[in-house]
Amino acid sequence: MNNQAIAHNLKRLRSNARYNQSDLAEKAGMSLSGYQKLERGKATPRAESIKALAQALQVPIQEILAEVKPLKHIRFRSLKRLKTREQIISDVVTWLYDFNSLEELTQDKQVADLQEFYAYKESNTCGIPELANYCRSKFGLGPKEPVMDICGLLEARGIKVRSIEVETDSFLGLSVSEQEEGGPAVIVNTWKRLPVETWIFSAAHELGHLLMHLNAYDIDQTTEIEEQEAEADQFASHFLMPQDAFEREWNEAAGLSFVDRVLKVKKVFKVSWRTVLYRYAEDMPSEKKNKLWMNFNIEFKHRYRKSLQKHTEPVGIESDHYRINHRYTTASEPFNLDVFDFREDRLPFLVRKAVESGNISLSRGAEILRLQNKEMRQLASSWVG
Repeated sequence: MNNQAIAHNLKRLRSNARYNQSDLAEKAGMSLSGYQKLERGKATPRAESIKALAQALQVPIQEILAEVKPLKHIRFRSLKRLKTREQIISDVVTWLYDFNSLEELTQDKQVADLQEFYAYKESNTCGIPELANYCRSKFGLGPKEPVMDICGLLEARGIKVRSIEVETDSFLGLSVSEQEEGGPAVIVNTWKRLPVETWIFSAAHELGHLLMHLNAYDIDQTTEIEEQEAEADQFASHFLMPQDAFEREWNEAAGLSFVDRVLKVKKVFKVSWRTVLYRYAEDMPSEKKNKLWMNFNIEFKHRYRKSLQKHTEPVGIESDHYRINHRYTTASEPFNLDVFDFREDRLPFLVRKAVESGNISLSRGAEILRLQNKEMRQLASSWVG
């Protein structure tokens, strides 16, 4: 038995079942200390313990014993060291495996071919804005069209999308390259304290890495490279706000106050106010940029009687609109949007297709979607059309 693989699987399965360690130990008839040793990989479980844990978690025994297949071509970097890094990777491995299995079962496989983007980048002495515009055109977006559904846009090109919640603002997302089985994929941190605008931008940011930094996909590299991050930021900015469209919206709002002008443009493109200021100041000298940011903060504080915090999003997008499970809420924001703008559709679609065709059971669908069986039954009963 591989104790580390079992430890990873127990953590993941327990989290999915929403048990704490004490709950699971009690359900499996184990002592808490005994279970904790297993979850830390410090002990080899007996066959009886594996069977009891599988029954308590309502999963096949193999789910606990399965080896964690290593990922090599993954770009997973953060500003600070993450204690949960290995668990996140384990979860991504399982998610990719489930996704690929469903595509094969339903004979509904989408193949993402990013070679045309690599070829365009190599054969043209183009800048990042030009690459972003080329990418937009190949994704079927008009030259002045806002990105209304970034998850759907990526999934339509065969790029898998997953939301995970990691309680930190030093890690916003990761991506798996096309070279990896199951890739390419974009994984976004949708922690409730991060504004939805950050989720959307992070997805576009990771797309930029996929297209521009293929050689940087190395599981062993954990430190961010400032130059690559800046390039991915620029790509995301131009992908979400094409220059012609940005200039049109910015100029049309010329009669508004500085703050109102920024907030109007951010609402149109579903981006952060920081992204709007970043774009407006893109070609300014550093001194002028700093003054611009300072003036925006002063005017905002004067208008709203509060300072902009690290992740404040004035007139932000309500995070509840973008989750499959509405368990978390954030403070109300004025002028909320009433559409879903960050929501993965393809995996739930494949689960429904597989369940209705009899290829998988409802309980297996629940495992894949990380739902409890009761929640899965409720979801299935609500399927229409």
